[in-house]
Amino acid sequence: MPEAPSLVRQVQEQWGRIINITSFVGQAGNFGQANFAASKGGIIAFTKTVALEMAKHNITVNAIAPGFTETEMLAQVPENIREQIIARVPMGRFGKPEEIARAVVFLAAEGDYITGQQINVNGGVYM
Repeated sequence: MPEAPSLVRQVQEQWGRIINITSFVGQAGNFGQANFAASKGGIIAFTKTVALEMAKHNITVNAIAPGFTETEMLAQVPENIREQIIARVPMGRFGKPEEIARAVVFLAAEGDYITGQQINVNGGVYM
């Protein structure tokens, strides 16, 4: 894969952060979601590959893998199915968008020596 020349030129011996958003489904799979799981698994593999390629430029590349999160999409799921999903989550609730955002902020601000990783923010639904 060719390097991202504009990002590399911008950092010029400084640093950079690339933070991808994937899903725990890219690691664990989920019934009826082969296409979604494959695309999210691809983001994880892409993250690791780009991390290897960009490390020499002091650019870290990581992914956040949320679990079931309170979004408009999840709000469309029937209540009885939502209850079944929550029963699978050890913390007993859905994540909040701001909890996902805090993980992104952490990587952006403090992730100097973290690269090629996916951080699970999922209430324990996949460990």
